Amino acid sequence: MAALPEQVSKAWEDREGPIILSTVDGDGNPNAIYATCVSKFSEEVIVVANNYFAKTLENIFAGSKGSILFITKEGTSYQIKGSIEYHKEGVIFDDMKKWNPKRHPGHAAAALKVEEVYAGAEKLL
Repeated sequence: MAALPEQVSKAWEDREGPIILSTVDGDGNPNAIYATCVSKFSEEVIVVANNYFAKTLENIFAGSKGSILFITKEGTSYQIKGSIEYHKEGVIFDDMKKWNPKRHPGHAAAALKVEEVYAGAEKLL
């Protein structure tokens, strides 16, 4: 399994604002959402809490890959692409329940497995 390059792992800790999670439906139509309830589970997996997914959930169940876009406080953007696993129980789900704010439902954890990584247009992985 691929892992975040050190540069991106450090940048993740310096990110600012929400991330953007993008998926596509079965016809190839894109869908993008802002997400604030996110965490780096490991160097190989980024988790987004499913608090209010609608089209995103449909796309995940249809087998969509995903893309996470984030920006650092210095204004550098990074994109992480990969397949998405959906966890309603288990270690990834339990971890999400620890950091997801109690005011949100935390229905499940969408775990994006790192496959490609970009800094702007430059492919890092």
